[in-house]
Amino acid sequence: MLGGYGNFGKRIALALTQKGIFVIIAGRSKEKAEAFANTLPSSLATVAIFDASKDLSQQLGLLQPSIAINTCGPFQTSNYDVATVCISHSVHYIDLADGREFVKGIVQLDAQARQNNVAVISGASSVPGLSSAVLEQYVQDFSVIESLKYGISPGQKSERGLATTQAIMTYVGKPIKPFAGCGGETYGWQDIYRQEYPGIGKRWMANCDIPDLDLLPTRYGIGSIKFSAGIELSFMHLGVWVLSWLVRIGMPIDLPKHAAMLLRISNCFDGLGTDNGGMHMIIRGKNKAGEPHERRWFIIAKNGDGPNIPCVPAIVLANKLALGEPLAVGAYPCVGLITLDEYMAELKKFSIHQVAY
Repeated sequence: MLGGYGNFGKRIALALTQKGIFVIIAGRSKEKAEAFANTLPSSLATVAIFDASKDLSQQLGLLQPSIAINTCGPFQTSNYDVATVCISHSVHYIDLADGREFVKGIVQLDAQARQNNVAVISGASSVPGLSSAVLEQYVQDFSVIESLKYGISPGQKSERGLATTQAIMTYVGKPIKPFAGCGGETYGWQDIYRQEYPGIGKRWMANCDIPDLDLLPTRYGIGSIKFSAGIELSFMHLGVWVLSWLVRIGMPIDLPKHAAMLLRISNCFDGLGTDNGGMHMIIRGKNKAGEPHERRWFIIAKNGDGPNIPCVPAIVLANKLALGEPLAVGAYPCVGLITLDEYMAELKKFSIHQVAY
């Protein structure tokens, strides 16, 4: 588990040990790794202290894991070195990448992965892991999907990781590469709108650059796609929106460089928010009879349980590999690999539910 004591890594590790799967908590901080490992059953967890960017090949040779789960973002600025090293050691690889080019481009490792008989899966997270699971659930209701409008808004009190903050800051105010239905230039964290979530109210939303913008229209024939994310506290969401305009007009602001500071500032206002978050998907098109048809799907998380949602694809896929269930060898994005039923079954122990109509 690379980044095994981080925001997502620790949740995945805990879930896997609960299934009886042995995990290695890997990272650069001995103190943090051991502190987290001590919360897990001693027979199912150990630690490995190293820098994955320098020592991964040596450590894989010593530790000989069967699966590597990479949670070390931001993937927007990452290369495929970690995945390539895993392939060379015949270790299955799964990551939680949300970088558009990174996830789409993982297929360039397909021949190597096939040669070494391993599965290399990128984007095992909410997008495109969960978003594609929802589409797989409802696509049979449509003869054509004309538009998909969807997004994610976590609760202010939900735990946030630095890598996620850095990832968002890489595209705030910057042009987003064209995608289906964009109709002109689109910029990160702009085109704001309000979205109503069942039971938790309205949230501001803004443009984000994610792998789905390329992957889902191709897979499901979607005519127009729009993905957004939101911050619960309006003044904070609109503050980032203002920053996006400063970047857009050309002010030399290196937002990723200041991500840690921005995250600390954000944490200061946790007392003004809630621990409730959600994701929405609004699918519009025509049914099998050629008549207008719409599906609205929401997942609502309370009690700070939202960060468990992005972890599910990695947990489900790693469990399948550990049980010897067949996954296709090769390198590919996490699209259509998990059913919505599998996803929700993994979340049933949390204060998380779905609403669909």
